[in-house]
Amino acid sequence: MREVNYVSLEQCSIYRAEVVWQDGRITEVRRLGALQAGLGYLIPGFIDAHVHIESAMLMPAEFGRIALRHGTLAVVSDPHEIANVMGVDGVRFMLENARQTPFKAFFGAPSCVPATPFETANGALGCAEIEQLLYQPEVCCLSEMMNYPGVLAHDPEVISKIKLAQRLGFPVDGHAPGLVGDQAAAYVNAGISTDHECFSLREARDKIRAGMWVLIREGSAARNFDTLHPLITECPGQVMLCSDDKHPDDLLRGHINELVVRAVARGHSLFDVLRCACTNPIEHYRLPVGRLQAGDPMDAVEVADLVGFKATRVWLNGELVAREGEVLLPRVPVTPINVFRARTIAPADLRVPSTGKQIRVICVKDGSLVTNEKVLAPKSSEGVVTADLERDILQLCVVNRYRHCKPAVAFIQGFGLKQGAIASSVAHDSHNIVAVGADPESICRVVNSVIDHQGGIALSAGSATEILPLPIAGIMSDEDGDSVGRQYARLDESAKRLGSGLSAPYMTLSFMALLVIPELKLSDRGLFDGRRFEFVDLTV
Repeated sequence: MREVNYVSLEQCSIYRAEVVWQDGRITEVRRLGALQAGLGYLIPGFIDAHVHIESAMLMPAEFGRIALRHGTLAVVSDPHEIANVMGVDGVRFMLENARQTPFKAFFGAPSCVPATPFETANGALGCAEIEQLLYQPEVCCLSEMMNYPGVLAHDPEVISKIKLAQRLGFPVDGHAPGLVGDQAAAYVNAGISTDHECFSLREARDKIRAGMWVLIREGSAARNFDTLHPLITECPGQVMLCSDDKHPDDLLRGHINELVVRAVARGHSLFDVLRCACTNPIEHYRLPVGRLQAGDPMDAVEVADLVGFKATRVWLNGELVAREGEVLLPRVPVTPINVFRARTIAPADLRVPSTGKQIRVICVKDGSLVTNEKVLAPKSSEGVVTADLERDILQLCVVNRYRHCKPAVAFIQGFGLKQGAIASSVAHDSHNIVAVGADPESICRVVNSVIDHQGGIALSAGSATEILPLPIAGIMSDEDGDSVGRQYARLDESAKRLGSGLSAPYMTLSFMALLVIPELKLSDRGLFDGRRFEFVDLTV
């Protein structure tokens, strides 16, 4: 039993109450009277309605240990990152790890593995594998259907996956940046129920009018809160909050609580904000998570106030799991699994002969996954196209990690590096090795360090190389979350010291091979136009 200032979302009121629970479930909420100074405020726990846990470079149990500090009790995770590397066995590996912790990690069955036929992945999930996963108790949906052109074109394989989920009673998550009007309505009518990729209020409103839930997303690279937050007041029953991709240093600082703080500060109703942050995901995904009602699991967060939302106590199924920022759960040991067959590369592998023609250049924008295409005259030396530091044009490469192949090479503007190189085996969605740098020698050093360690994020400056090893599928660490967050932050700062002005250079780099986000990206097979959905030549 605990006496608190009880925040009732059902009644849209706050009052002093005793919350009584037994055997992990609330038995009674006794109303005592007016609010009392000095008592904490009891609210339902925060839920991240769409996240790729692997982006934090942590396993689910370790992710949960960090998220609980911030009052996040549950997540809906799409494990398509590990599915691309390890197939259905990788997803089962994540589920088994999650079962060893009280943190409420739920999962979707990945719908698009591989994400496209234009890149090399190691895993593939068809209807048979998806059906296996949908029968797992932790699985609550078919994860984001990124192939929205396939949905609109009624591609038989795409539609069969959607129909399978519907037949078994599962919602289908979406991923359709920029769709508005009739196309948005057609996407929803095909069975898609959510989207976290909205660029504008008009797009989000069109999708909501069509019957879709819209997720407001604030991750380490992609953010749309400032654009979409009016929806919290306009349509509080059709909005959820998510992070999508959260790197480990950002997760140490905060999670869904940060969005709640910002939304309340913007003047949105506390009750509308908490519906979006806490209970709407329970409703949409039918999650077995408590809402602070009698009969519910005692899943709750006590916060010091309703301004900063600092979690002072956190309960899961009646068990106190965090107190004053200290997590009371032990670490869960893990034995890494991996697939890594790449061989080291040499500067000659990155050579691009000069033809006298202009080249296509990928242009990045801080805080966005969308890139633009420019056609520019390249800088050349001794018959070879080179980086042009004065115009911030660097060399980008993707190295196939699953078999030995010649690297794919392109050029990119907006990273800002003045020297050295950075690389990562976290490269959505197939998780080949992606690297950007000022010269071929630095790129080779940093890529080869990742290969030698069988996965990691790395940096090369001069003759020195730093790396955060990622031995689990080349995308996650087996270390504790605090250590991973600190190491990642050091590498991020080192990249900025090399000249990068991006707020999250490694996160941005990890999306330069994500072909389903326009305009121009690089796969291990070549330069790809995400608008026309086809390969294009480097030269024009």
